[in-house]
Formats: sequence, structure tokens, C-alpha cells
Amino acid sequence: MLKIGVFGVGHLGKIHLRCIRELVDVYELVGFYDPNDVVAAKVADEFQIPRFDSAESLIQAVDVADIVAPTPAHYALAALAMEQDRHVFIEKPLTHTLTEAQQLILLHKKHNVHVQIGHVERFNPAFLAVQDVALEPMFVEAHRLAMFNPRGTDVSVILDLMIHDLDIVLSLVPHEVAQVHASGVAVVSDTPDIANARVEFANGCVANFTASRISMKNLRKVRLFQKDAYISMDFLDKKTDIIRLYDAENNAPQKENLMTLDTNSGKKYLELQQAKTEPVNAIQMELQTFADCIRRNETPKVSLQEGYRAMDLAYRILGEIE
Repeated sequence: MLKIGVFGVGHLGKIHLRCIRELVDVYELVGFYDPNDVVAAKVADEFQIPRFDSAESLIQAVDVADIVAPTPAHYALAALAMEQDRHVFIEKPLTHTLTEAQQLILLHKKHNVHVQIGHVERFNPAFLAVQDVALEPMFVEAHRLAMFNPRGTDVSVILDLMIHDLDIVLSLVPHEVAQVHASGVAVVSDTPDIANARVEFANGCVANFTASRISMKNLRKVRLFQKDAYISMDFLDKKTDIIRLYDAENNAPQKENLMTLDTNSGKKYLELQQAKTEPVNAIQMELQTFADCIRRNETPKVSLQEGYRAMDLAYRILGEIE
């Protein structure tokens, strides 16, 4: 069983504490560290677990550092843990700056530890449902809209919300980014609160990203368009629809869902399929898989390098806006 400590016990940190507690055969929850005395006192009382008086003392007591602190604190905590040869789980975004992220990559090369980045949408049932589907998107539309919440405004909407979809698309399109065009506006904070980006990949795939934290409704959708198929993933409702185009009726596996389409090249057949999704606790699942990769000495589901790649693209988008 791996000994784990949580660094930062705000809203998300408390969710991590609850998830870890349920993984009774996986982790031993040693305690937590948070510099806020008021928050720490409430958490210590609610969860009946020790509060450590310093990050250093908690790192010394664990095998795994679970970093759920505000983004500006990520680098110092992760570097401290890695230097002590502790495995590290870091909530997204990886760090506050690209320079800090690059320093962590250098540290990672020196220390034999596992590092996973908390891009939780990789564990969303809508995304898990297409893991066995052949995906080669050539056009992508990603929309992530949220009603305003002061929590999270320490970073721009690109690093707060859009980065989820950047990571998803980068995991699906294994090609270099060729061009980035973007615009954004700061409305209620000092950094962009609404932004749009057009990302062109070397293979010709184009992805449009829209993110807003001042919307009147919540929306989290990624739509993929590829040859003979359209895939719609709804990360909020946790469902996925797949529409496929067939040249001949007998090529379609599910005849009862076919729609006929008359085209200039003859009849085509559309098949609508709702991918099977299984309800999961995504945060608990990512923490479980991190423990599995440590025990098996495997690459984490969302590696440090993948976290950096998403962050690098986010900063390219920020650069275009600025």
C-alpha cells in the first residue's frame, strides 16, 4: 500500500481526500499540508486526519505527493517531492510558467519517480467510450463554457478551462502543431475570461477551441469530424454519439439505425450509434491508475511530457492573444 499526502485542501483538495479514503486497498492517507490555518483546522476536524506543519515534513512521511494546491505553488511542491524521490500527482495545469515546467522535466530525468498530471477529462466516461474507436480527426470543435466562479481566476481561462480540451485533442492528434491563431478578452479578471483559438496541425487537422468562464450556462463538448464519421463527446452529460457514413447498406453493422442519404454519387447510409458509457468517479479512477502505474513501473496515463505539451500549446495561445 502506498503512503500518500495531499498538498492543498481547498475545494478540489477535499474531493481528493474523499476519493483517497475510498481507495482503502491502494493508499494509506497519511495526512495533509495547507498553509491556511482556518481551512486546515476545518479539514482536520472534518476528516480526522493529521495536518502537517510543513510541506517538507509531509513529503518525508509519504511515498506519493498529491499536489492540489493553487497553480503558483505547484512547482515548488513538486520539485521538493521529486528531489526526495517521491512520486508526484499534480493537478492541471502542470505549473504556473513554462520555465517551471521545463525545470520539472529536467528534475524528472534525474530522479526515478512517476509523475502524473491531473487532466481528469481523460477519465470521463464520454472519452473512455471511444478508446477502442479508430479516431483520425481532421476537424475538431471544442466548446467549454462555465458560469463565473471566482475560484480558478488565478490563471487565465486558457489554463483554467481550455487546457482540458487542448489535452484531449493533443492525445488524439499525434502530430506537431503548425500554426496557432487566437483572440481573447479579460472581462471580470486580469486575464482572459473568454477565448477562441484555431490550431492547425502538420497533418492538416484543424481544431477550433472556445472557452468561457462568464457564460450563462455550462457546456463541455468536443466534436470530431473525420472521413466517413462524426463523433460527439459530451463531457458534461457523459455520453458519446457516433455517426458513420457507409457506401452500401450491407456494410453497416446495425441496419435498424440506418438513415438513407441521397448524394451526387448515389445513396449513402448513415448509422447513429450511442457509445456505451460506464459511470465512474473520474478523480478516483485517475488516482487508482496512478497507483497501478507506480506498482507496475509503467508510464502514467497522463505523463509529465503530455502535461507539458498541453501547457506549451496553452501558452502559445496566450501569446497570440497578447
